[in-house]
Amino acid sequence: MLEILYQDQHLIAINKPSGLLVHKSFYSGEADTYAIQELRKQIGQKVYPVHRLDRKTSGVLLFTLDKDTLRMMSTQFEEKKVEKKYIAILRGWAKEEETIDYDLVNENEVKQNSITHYRRLQTSEIDLPFLKHQTSRYSLVEATPHTGRFHQLRKHFKHILHPILGCRKHGCNKQNKLWLQTFGISKMTLHAHQLSFNHPLTNERITVNATIDDEFKKVGDILGFDLKAYS
Repeated sequence: MLEILYQDQHLIAINKPSGLLVHKSFYSGEADTYAIQELRKQIGQKVYPVHRLDRKTSGVLLFTLDKDTLRMMSTQFEEKKVEKKYIAILRGWAKEEETIDYDLVNENEVKQNSITHYRRLQTSEIDLPFLKHQTSRYSLVEATPHTGRFHQLRKHFKHILHPILGCRKHGCNKQNKLWLQTFGISKMTLHAHQLSFNHPLTNERITVNATIDDEFKKVGDILGFDLKAYS
């Protein structure tokens, strides 16, 4: 059963588990189950995804229950009236605060302006030798993407040399292998913890929060991060 975070006559939001595809996609490959079909079965009616989360990204995923609401919500996303907040664990100690303004190239080789703001929440250094270092350092950050490009956060954090722990395609595979061998963990530590938007019918500001899963908590425990605000 999918965890429903918010529901009314027009909208429904779930806490998407890591590993679950939103729908069939040429870029994501095939799967046995998809969020869209599982939610339809669970509530017994059609749902329409408003936005996307990567397969391995967990957190708030919003659907509408009719096409008129879908059009209104899509407009809000296009006009950047929706605020998305993610938490992520990065390799190394990132800056206290930074705006990453770095263009990304999409699947059609078109360069797109891409902007992410993040702030560092906590840091950790553990006795885990890595390459020439006797310890390993990590940061817990909250990231707010101002544009919605494909794999934006994963690519932006790689660009500033602080890749997301557990990200294979745009991460540090030597670190990922170290965590798998040492702790048995391959989790990508990226979670969409909050989504804020204006209700398309009432204009009321709605904020939906999603808690992290047990594997994210386990990584946090190893690093000594205080994740109570996200649990």
